[in-house]
Parts: sequence; structure tokens; C-alpha cells
Amino acid sequence: MRRRLFGSVRARATLGATLVVAVALLAAGASVLLALRSNLTDQASSEAESSARKVAVSIATGTAPAALELPDGDDTPVQVVDGDGRLLAAGEDLERISGTGSSAVKPVTPPVDDDGGDDGGGDDDGGSDRHGGKGKGKGKGGDDDSYAYGEIADDAEGGKGSATVDGETRDYRFAALEVKNTRQGDLTVYAGASLSAEQSAVGTALTVMLIGFPVLLGVVGAVTWLVTRRALRPVEGIRSEMSAITASQDLARRVPEPATHDEVARLARTTNETLAALETSVERQRRFVADASHELRSPIASLRTQLEVGAAHPELLDVDGAVADTVRLQELAAGLLLLARLDAGERPGEARVDLATLAGEELSQRPAGRVAVRTHLEPVEVAGSRSQLARVVGNLLDNAQRHARSRVDIAVRAEGPWAVVEVGDDGAGVPEAERERIFERFVRLDDARARDDGGAGLGLAIARDVAVRHGGALTVRSSPAGGALFELRLPVAPVA
Repeated sequence: MRRRLFGSVRARATLGATLVVAVALLAAGASVLLALRSNLTDQASSEAESSARKVAVSIATGTAPAALELPDGDDTPVQVVDGDGRLLAAGEDLERISGTGSSAVKPVTPPVDDDGGDDGGGDDDGGSDRHGGKGKGKGKGGDDDSYAYGEIADDAEGGKGSATVDGETRDYRFAALEVKNTRQGDLTVYAGASLSAEQSAVGTALTVMLIGFPVLLGVVGAVTWLVTRRALRPVEGIRSEMSAITASQDLARRVPEPATHDEVARLARTTNETLAALETSVERQRRFVADASHELRSPIASLRTQLEVGAAHPELLDVDGAVADTVRLQELAAGLLLLARLDAGERPGEARVDLATLAGEELSQRPAGRVAVRTHLEPVEVAGSRSQLARVVGNLLDNAQRHARSRVDIAVRAEGPWAVVEVGDDGAGVPEAERERIFERFVRLDDARARDDGGAGLGLAIARDVAVRHGGALTVRSSPAGGALFELRLPVAPVA
């Protein structure tokens, strides 16, 4: 069942589309979550740094840590830590903290400055110290500003931690901002911004994705399944019709062609063209077999009759007639065998053949006949099968001698890249309407149907098939003498 399901193009297309969309959604979802988290984390870092800078400004302008007004609420836990790691100030209700410079939550009392006194600072006379000068104030009235005022660092360092404020524990983004040269030495302000908004937004987005992605994948799978089903419906029609054609062996049937212009429609048209070519080929083969049987029946019947008569009456045996029928039967069988080999796609070979020499050999094998033969033979070589080309030239000579009144002309020459063999006669010629038909198998014109004229209508068909398979052509037209002129063109063999 599983093999049948995933053996379907529709199922594979649906699965593939769903997987591609799933990978794309996962990549997009991960990118969105990372971008959202980074954005919100940066925002929390900015808020934490802003809170830390406000506290740092107060310290830098002379406010003692114990007198700082720290932010209220759970969203901004604050610590002020000195260089020795002692907690000098912390937000109210802070119960636990991690991720900062100190885990303490209760401030300690800083030591009193010997030069400036406690936070009240100065003598009762309103400003003279024991050396006669004005006291070093912690506020704006002091003469030594580098002692009263601190220097705030340009950049804050970030970190992540957690804090418990008023019994509630949260994750925070902390900013650490250093303030140097204060009355308490170098101090560090830690301020946090809650990550609850970031966690809530990321959690909501993740929930939406976990719910929405499966629904979206289901929609994609269903739509792909329906669209693929509709697109492949004509293919199923083609398949079922081809199955019916195979079962019925009726090659006249055709598959349905969709009214579209897509690949399926082109497939249907190509299939119908293939069926038409196959039907033509099968019909041609059937006619060939029928015609071959008919042609073979006559010489076989004649030969049998003569042998039966000879067996019963030896003195009446026509030996010459029996030999003639046997030769005719042998030639017909050889022609049928050659056609069968050509139909099977036999390659012609690559032997170099001189057509002038070949034509001379074919002429020398024929006894002087009732017609004269005039020749004009120029050496020209072609590549192919010597026996098949000899059969072509011999068939053309036989045809010309059979229909000539008094003369046959044969010429061999080269015309550019072509080797040309022309065989003409001064007979009745071939009507223009019949000039293609005579190259069909077992076709003889009405004036050549008498058995005494010889031939079974295969010579010219064999000659054209051989010419085509050698990369050439065989045509017929009227000769200057008034008869038929057959022209054979073959590619000249390349220089060795």
C-alpha cells in the first residue's frame, strides 16, 4: 500500500511541495524569532542603560549613594557597588539578584571621609576648615570640583541575570555603568530592565507558529493534491486509452487530446502521431506480407506443376521453365530478405566503393541484349555497402533495359559533394502522377504487369531504401530521349 501510494506522481508532488514549504516556514520562523528576540533584547539593554545613566548622573553630581532616589517598581532593580564589591545602595524590595557585580541586596554604610567629614560636612562657622580655607563640599558649592564630581564612562557593559523583587522572580537585562573619582571612590551602577516583554512576545510568536504552521502545511498539501489531480487527469485518460488500445490491438483508436497548450496536450498529440505512424507501419507490413505471399505463390505453383507433370510424364518436363521459375523465386526471396534487413535498421557499412567500377562490373555481367547501352563513367568513390549499392545499380539497369525501345544511357560523375549515377532509357517514360508511387513495394504500372516482363515490383523500392540509408536519394524524371531518367545521388566519400 505504501509503495503504491508513493509510486503516484500526485503523492510525490504533494509530499515534495509540503516538505519544501515546511523547510521554508521553519527557516522563516526561526529568522523571525531570532530577529524579534534580538530586537527586544536590544530594547531592554537600552532601557537598562538609560536607568543606570540616570543614577550615575546623580552620583556624579555629588549625591551620596545612601541619598539616591532609585527607581521604584519591579521592572528596574538597581545596585550601586564600590570598587571593593560592597553594596552601597539598592532598590527597595530587592530580595535576590544575580548577573551583577554583587549578589548582596542590603547596602552597607560607607566609611566617613576624613577630609570632608560626614554627609553634613563643614564647621559650624559656615565654611572655614581647620586650615583656614573653605571646606570641600560634596555639592555644587565646593571649590575642588574634581573631588566632588565623578566621571561617567561613555559605554555601559551588558549582561543577563535574574532578580527577585517583592517575592517575584524575573529575568533581566543588566547594564553596568562605571562612575570614577567620586567621594566614595570608583563606583559601578547596575540597572536592570525586565525581559518579560521579550519572553512574552517570543512565546506568543512561537505559539502562533506551532498552531499556524501545521494548518498552513495542511492547506498547501491539500491544494497541491487537488491541483496535481486536476493537472494529471488528462494523463490518466491517455493511460487508460493506451491500455484499451493495447488490449484491443486496434491501432485506429486515438488518445484524447486536451484543449490546452501545455506539456500534457503535447504528449497526447505526440502519442497520437506515434499511433498513426505505428498503424501505417503495421498496415504496410501486412500489405507486404500479403503481397509477398501472392508473389511467391505464382512461381511456387508453376514450379510444382512442372515438377508434377515431369514426374508423371518425364518426356513433358520443361526444364528451362522450371529453372526460370526457380531463379525468379530465388531473386524474389533475396529481395524480400534485403528489405527485411533494411527495415530492421541494418547499417550500410563504411567500405569505399568506386561507382564507375561498380557500374562497369554490373554491365559486364549482362549479355548483349536487344538494346544498346551507352556509358560515360567517371571515377568517384562513396562509402557504404558494396553489395547493396551493386543491387541498386543492377536494379536500375534491369528496369531501363526492360522498358527501353532501343537505347539505355548510364553515366557516373561527381557534382560537388555528391556522386551522381544516371540511368535513362528511350521508352514510354513514367507519368508524372506515378513518379512517387513506383517506389512503393510490389507496385507495377499497368503496362508492366505482365509476368513475362519480369520483376515483382521490388527493385525500385529496394533501390530507394538503400539510397536513403546511405544518406542519398533516388528520383525519376523524363530523359532527353523521351523515356525515364533515374538519378541516384550519394555523398562522396571523404578523403582518406
